Amino acid sequence: MKLLVNAEEAFQRLANSVSNSGAEDFFSALVRCLGEVLAVDYVVISELGADRSEAQTLSVWSTEGMQPNFHYALAGTPCALASRGEVCVFSEGVQARFPSDELLAEMGIESFVGLGLSGPEGEIVGIINLLSRQPSALPGVSREVIRIAASQAGAELARRQAYATLNRNEARLNTLLNHLPGTVYRCRSDKDWSIEFVSEGCLALTGYAPEDFTSGVIAGFAALVHPDDLERVVDEVQNAMNRRQPYELTYRLITKAGEQRWAWEQGQAMVDEETQEVLLEGFLMDVTERHESEQMQRAVVRTATAITSRAGQDFFRQLLQHLVQALDADCAYIATLEPSSRDLLETRAVVIDGRVEDNFVYSLSGTPCAEILAKGECQGDDNVPIPLPAAPGKDSDWACSYVGRRLDDNDGRPIGVLMVMFRRPIRDYSFATSVIRILASGAAGELERETSQQRIQQLAYVDPITGLPNRIQFMEQLNELVIPQSANGKPLALVFIDIRRFKEVNDLQGHHVGDQLLRQLGQQLRHILRPGEFLARLAGDEFALLVPGCGASDVSAVVVRIQSALAWPIRLDDREYTLSANLGVARYPADAQTPGALFQCASVALHQAKQEEHGVCVFAKSMTENLSRRQQLTERFVQALNRNQLELYYQPQVDLKTGRMTGAEALCRWHDQEWGWVSPGEFIPLAEERGLMPQLGNWVLNEACRQLQAWADDGYVLPGRLSVNISAHQFDDDHLLERIQRITQAHEVEPKALSLELTESSLMRNPEQAVATTEALSAAGYGLSIDDFGTGYSSLSYLKRFAADTLKIDMSFVRDMLEDSHDNTIVTTIIVMARSLGMKTIAEGVETQAQAEALYALGCEQAQGFFYGRPVSEREFRKVAGPLRANESGSAGQSARRG
Repeated sequence: MKLLVNAEEAFQRLANSVSNSGAEDFFSALVRCLGEVLAVDYVVISELGADRSEAQTLSVWSTEGMQPNFHYALAGTPCALASRGEVCVFSEGVQARFPSDELLAEMGIESFVGLGLSGPEGEIVGIINLLSRQPSALPGVSREVIRIAASQAGAELARRQAYATLNRNEARLNTLLNHLPGTVYRCRSDKDWSIEFVSEGCLALTGYAPEDFTSGVIAGFAALVHPDDLERVVDEVQNAMNRRQPYELTYRLITKAGEQRWAWEQGQAMVDEETQEVLLEGFLMDVTERHESEQMQRAVVRTATAITSRAGQDFFRQLLQHLVQALDADCAYIATLEPSSRDLLETRAVVIDGRVEDNFVYSLSGTPCAEILAKGECQGDDNVPIPLPAAPGKDSDWACSYVGRRLDDNDGRPIGVLMVMFRRPIRDYSFATSVIRILASGAAGELERETSQQRIQQLAYVDPITGLPNRIQFMEQLNELVIPQSANGKPLALVFIDIRRFKEVNDLQGHHVGDQLLRQLGQQLRHILRPGEFLARLAGDEFALLVPGCGASDVSAVVVRIQSALAWPIRLDDREYTLSANLGVARYPADAQTPGALFQCASVALHQAKQEEHGVCVFAKSMTENLSRRQQLTERFVQALNRNQLELYYQPQVDLKTGRMTGAEALCRWHDQEWGWVSPGEFIPLAEERGLMPQLGNWVLNEACRQLQAWADDGYVLPGRLSVNISAHQFDDDHLLERIQRITQAHEVEPKALSLELTESSLMRNPEQAVATTEALSAAGYGLSIDDFGTGYSSLSYLKRFAADTLKIDMSFVRDMLEDSHDNTIVTTIIVMARSLGMKTIAEGVETQAQAEALYALGCEQAQGFFYGRPVSEREFRKVAGPLRANESGSAGQSARRG
């Protein structure tokens, strides 16, 4: 299993998917998102049945799109393990592990990942599965994606189940209120009137039994009564009710003519004398029960409204307002544990007397919250020692009873509390506890969602090493700053900061040291920020700074601030590192009018800064033209390399004592049909930037060996060795020796005919590896020269371990050695050091006879440069060198010296 997109995009898409909590298509959007960012064939989310023996899919995605839902039995399947809370990961062979799972066989599944979806109490309420037809591993980033998805799916499923339960309870309550059981009786108009009970349900409701009264229990009735008996019957009923309070009896009288009137009013029976028989109807109800039922009905509606509210900034405030109204409470709040101190709670929302109050922080010590966090749920009638905000005209410690519940995340870890407080004692905690349990589930789910969102935000928008905003957040900030400013034209500077030679630190000291340096550097750059400025790490060793209001005259001050931050040495493990940086600056609107164009201009300026000695460059429009040429040049060079349109030139090397040629160096040249000759100073850096040096180096080595073979076939023998440059990228290849041997053997070239030139800086990238590689090359018979010596800061201890036989003195020292005493001293030191190590020296860039004589006087053995001959094509080189044969090297050397 792998991410089909980069990690940042994966977490962004996951964040968008889970942000629609409460939407009907939540699960389908989530499985589709997982399917699109992970290389799997199926994603399935299921809900466990009541007996936990089967599951019903809620959403099914496959590579062919959304699929119909279905039931399936858990027995004998890996889902059975996931339903018990186990994390199931089978990278391959899942069918063989579960042979009775027909669904796996039907779908052709080879690898399986299954996680349980946790409810608010930690119970498993569902399963999420990811299935593949091929063996599949589960790398770390994929685990993070799946874990967050499972967390959100569990919270959403628990929310839906709670809502369904509330709907069922509300329906039952309405049925109870609308269909109260009644007692129906008939009364004969005689002195000993009697009641016939038709329904016993009313007795169960009121608790009365027939023997409690002479005339029985009345809860709901209809009776035919003679007018003469009406007063007696009503008195009897009222006397019975007076003995059992608080019941309320209402009744009405219906005559034969259908008239309706009150049966009793101001102690008088309201019946005409001619009426022989009346129908008396009555309804008995417990007043207290009616009030509690009405309160329960309101509470159910409030609870349902609270848990179905859309998540958002006001979610907790709305939930608490519904809660205090449902329970007729005086205060409610939600508080979370402080990450930095597990002894402190910080409220997320507070409602007192219906008003939203400011949040506050308080200590757990001595409060009921400590017991709530330990036990999960508590209630009490004691004074509540929590420093609540003082209500107008009241003390801050007014609460005397409370109900509280712990809020847990999906892994069962406590993350906060939900508290409800009252100024009065609570007669019955059961109903308040039930409501709080339901709302605690919604509150914990929202806190978990926010935590996941914060984690997603952290992964998607924050650099994990420095804690600074990353490239995505930077681009969003750049858009926000540039687009609004287009109307008023306020200036904005964008500064790119690229740390010099940082790769060397990573290569030599290890990436763990590099990461520590980046972290410390980020802190130092933070310290120089001014209000409104925005700093981010874009990638690798590159940072970016946005400076609003920065005009042309302010750029130099910004540069000085950045350089001052970098000037402070960073100390790690008893070592000090002093870093410097290249800075590229572009300004809005002077250089660009859009965010993308401004970013590009700063990139161009940074590229130019890397070419300049002081390392700072402010964008100029001419740079774009140079960059365009560079891009075209790169494309044409790649074409020339692939089409074998390069050629080798050869520069002679001579003995300073005899003037005879002792060898030659093969140098790559490129003539473009449109642009003419292109300097190696242009195309070699391009090849390095584009990673083409291994390909170019192999071509040079192949062509040099081919030429040596061609000379040998013509009877020509080059005195000494042909020197070929080996790039740092080639030298990093663990199979360098094998590659060189294959090429030389293919052209039947003896190793002793070649001298491989390695730059000092490439050797010092990994000195221990360089020692082993040079020893292997030397043992194979190849000559080894250290090129550009004196520029790579190698130590003598390593130099004497490298199996090189020649030091080449860099032309930068030779050029000014006659005028600059420091350069003269360096050249002298190199020659003495080489002699002490038994190595030869070749001076590069010799252009005058005075230089040649001075070098000879210092003990240098060989030289090359324009004084002896420029690099020329193979045809010209043969003309200068003459018919070189083994016994004619002396005259050829004189000829080369004269040339």
